[in-house]
Amino acid sequence: MASWSEFAADDPRLAEAIRALMQQYGPGFGYLATVRADGGPRVHPVSPVITDDGLYCFIIDSPKRRDLERDGRYALHSFPPEESDDEAYVAGRARPVTDQAKVARLADTLRAGSHVDWRLFEFTVDVAMLSRHGHAERPAVQVWLDPAGAASRPSSAGTLTRRIRGSWRHAAVEHEPVPVR
Repeated sequence: MASWSEFAADDPRLAEAIRALMQQYGPGFGYLATVRADGGPRVHPVSPVITDDGLYCFIIDSPKRRDLERDGRYALHSFPPEESDDEAYVAGRARPVTDQAKVARLADTLRAGSHVDWRLFEFTVDVAMLSRHGHAERPAVQVWLDPAGAASRPSSAGTLTRRIRGSWRHAAVEHEPVPVR
């Protein structure tokens, strides 16, 4: 699991494009998918916070927060732009931020209300994907896979861990991506 800053250092162009889509309307805006206690999916709108240090989200006391506290797996998808169907997707694990100085700094910077029962979570990055629709000069899909997690991924012919353009962890594909388990 890579931090946002590790991912951004490894692939700055992809990280910046994802950040731009997540923050296209000013503050971050996207859809957070979590795993319910029964194993089913749950999707909520959220305001992700992307800084040079990490990818964060203030989560109020809610089913999505309980999902993240119980099972940290998440997927975050950008809100669609008005002028295209471009999309950004990040998935990994969420963990509560316990460094109170970091919590206070982000809360102060982003004016998070102290009267609200929220908890700050940091999202690590296992997979990051950008899909461009209708842009002839760019590949349809760009994918980044955390190299540290590659050993746990299947390597069958249908996965994105196969070699594409000489790199097993960066891929530009012309078809819909195959989910990585």
